[in-house]
Amino acid sequence: MNIAYSPCPNDTFVFHALAHGLVPGAPKLNVTYADIDITNNWAAAGEGPEVMKISYAALPWVLSEYKLLPCGGALGRGCGPLLLTNSSETDSNTPEALAGKRVAVPSERSTAYLLFRLWAARHVPGGVGEIIVMPFHEIMPAVRDGKIDAGLVIHEARFTYPSYGLTMLTDLGSWWESDTGLPIPLGAIIAKRSLDTDSIADWIRASVDYAWTHPDESRDYVMQHAQELAPEVAKAHIELYVNSFTANLGDDGYAAVTALLGRAAEEGLVPSFDLSLLR
Repeated sequence: MNIAYSPCPNDTFVFHALAHGLVPGAPKLNVTYADIDITNNWAAAGEGPEVMKISYAALPWVLSEYKLLPCGGALGRGCGPLLLTNSSETDSNTPEALAGKRVAVPSERSTAYLLFRLWAARHVPGGVGEIIVMPFHEIMPAVRDGKIDAGLVIHEARFTYPSYGLTMLTDLGSWWESDTGLPIPLGAIIAKRSLDTDSIADWIRASVDYAWTHPDESRDYVMQHAQELAPEVAKAHIELYVNSFTANLGDDGYAAVTALLGRAAEEGLVPSFDLSLLR
């Protein structure tokens, strides 16, 4: 089975058992490691592997061909994207100060960018200026070096941004949770509707269970792909992004996805679609 997911610790932790033939009855995996911006574009174009990790925000473009699986993804609380600047001055580190500025984002169809657009519509008078898409690991250096005015970051950047001398302007996940009371939908696992998606979901859930039961077995695999992260950062990353929603979205998870994409569709930020396709 062909699958694409990121080299981030949460994905390699979740898929370790499946990728290494440790899930009984599951097929051999042919794994492609790809940034979320790449898989978002693959899915929208109908290209790429049969199973992929994409942003929840990219679902409206792909649900006719792909089914959202109820496990394996990233959704939770206290784990949302951060908006960073290189200024600690109060008057220049406010939402209003972003008006007309250059902001880097990890993908035009990322959940991070969608949350940013929903937030900015309420908090940045006149809107921001230029939006620049770049791989997420390049964003903090670009903000630090003054190449851009602000950067939207995800994943382990939550733990490492102070080392770049950056300041958090806002935590978009906290804003979303306070605004809706719901968890934050980040990364989704999708599979071609022509496949046996129930079996694929069972295999992924078994891989999650194996990872939790044997947490040390995946360490070498995780660190091999962790882009030079310190072990303690990789561990914190996994603890934050791999949670009960990874095993099963459940009613709260589906409610969060429906709220995010329903609101975005109402505001014209994503194509209108049949929300029942989320199930």
